[in-house]
Amino acid sequence: MTRVFVSRDAASVSLGVAQMAQSVMEEAAARGLTLELVHTGSRGLFWLEPLLEVETPEGRIAYGPIRPSDIAGLFKAGFWTGAAHPLRLGCLEEQPYLSRQTRLTFARCGVVDPLSIEDYRAHGGYAGLERALSLEPVAIVDEIKLSGLRGRGGAGFPTGIKWNTVLHAEADQKYIVCNADEGDSGTFADRMLMEGDPFSLIEGMTIAGLAVGATKGFIYIRSEYPYAYRIMTEAVRIAGEAGYLGSSLMGSGRSYTLETRLGAGAYICGEETSLLESLEGKRGMVRAKPPLPALQGLFGKPTVVNNVLSLATVPWILAHSGQAYADLGMGRSRGTLPVQLAGNVKRGGLIELAFGTTLREIIEDFGGGTATGRPIKAVQVGGPLGAYFPASMLDLPLDYEALAAEKGLLGHGGIVVFDDSVDLSQQALFAFEFCAAESCGKCTPCRVGAVRGIEVMDRIIAGLEPEKNFEVLENLCALMTDASLCAMGGLTPVPVMSALTHFPEDFDKAPRMPAAAE
Repeated sequence: MTRVFVSRDAASVSLGVAQMAQSVMEEAAARGLTLELVHTGSRGLFWLEPLLEVETPEGRIAYGPIRPSDIAGLFKAGFWTGAAHPLRLGCLEEQPYLSRQTRLTFARCGVVDPLSIEDYRAHGGYAGLERALSLEPVAIVDEIKLSGLRGRGGAGFPTGIKWNTVLHAEADQKYIVCNADEGDSGTFADRMLMEGDPFSLIEGMTIAGLAVGATKGFIYIRSEYPYAYRIMTEAVRIAGEAGYLGSSLMGSGRSYTLETRLGAGAYICGEETSLLESLEGKRGMVRAKPPLPALQGLFGKPTVVNNVLSLATVPWILAHSGQAYADLGMGRSRGTLPVQLAGNVKRGGLIELAFGTTLREIIEDFGGGTATGRPIKAVQVGGPLGAYFPASMLDLPLDYEALAAEKGLLGHGGIVVFDDSVDLSQQALFAFEFCAAESCGKCTPCRVGAVRGIEVMDRIIAGLEPEKNFEVLENLCALMTDASLCAMGGLTPVPVMSALTHFPEDFDKAPRMPAAAE
């Protein structure tokens, strides 16, 4: 029986892949052909969706993007044999968009059936856990330290150091918490991985539990990801029934259990202490630090809080060694970075490469430039609290320290592209509006500062007393940076000041005299 593969990733579904798959199966039945439909995650080449792959003796052959009017022609050509057709893409791994990548964390995404543990094992799954079960906890932590793995949620804190703190904390109970509250603009890697390779996250969290002595884990998933939540919940059940979770991991006698939790729609719950408050059933509000969650986290117990991508990378590190991971990247940014390319770009998608790749390579070589064909004016890196960089800075490498040196941040690896029609003063205004809407309200600099920021930006955009208002804006940004309780208020000035620094002409709203009058 010929197998055909289609993505059930939420982005693919939004582009019509479910309807396409149904039409293909109906057409096959009408022609007396027997095809087996296999649902996978997405490979992250979203401009080619709806995409279909068919299993042939030469490998999986892809066709796309497929529209309803294309289906009859595909059957007439005999696509199920890998036959020639204008939509035939060939083997996706040979496409430059994929062949130039270094996929470690996302190696299985779009390839395996997300809910088949047999498929996961056949593609290298659980090799990391097998090795971890043979090591002492300190040896697992040392392997993560050696890898140089850093948090992918925004701060870039070394994962091994965080784990080491929890390992040596004295407590009768410890927890592993996965922050899957992915809310940054232009980001979708967490969702892609949970929907396309959920067992990698489960395996990574299990290894983390063995490393620090935690027997319980929670995956906190944002409410806007109901499909990812269903997939993860089902994957946890399957892993438990197969003996990869529960009272005796792979028959070792070591225990670890895992639960999924659905958030309530607040951006602030992406901040780790606010997330912990929410997990405890409280309103999502930021906690003061210290104490650190590594010492007093969930329910007051030592807790590892890591992002989806950090935890899902751990199995590869344990299976292939920390040194193999550390051999990739640059400076203190080791390994690979899953970049999410979005906005005004021709070929948006998921691109996993070693740290050090430049913005130009990502946007021009992979993205193909703007979708409108107009010149690039600005690129925002790191989500809604990230800096705006001009086209003249596209040779900036994607590296934590390099971006910090330019007063930016890498964040979760999201890149949003804007052409020359964008007004950066409006984007600066949006930063304050976003902060005002999403602030938990606990600290005055963030709660009040964001509202004052909207007011001063409104005056600047209206061209009212620009010199005085620019002074107020700079003072306000300094206050929010220095005095906010968490990164929500503390980083809001980053997009504002970067827009003002690199695009001052967009803030010059002084009324102009008609040319004849001049």
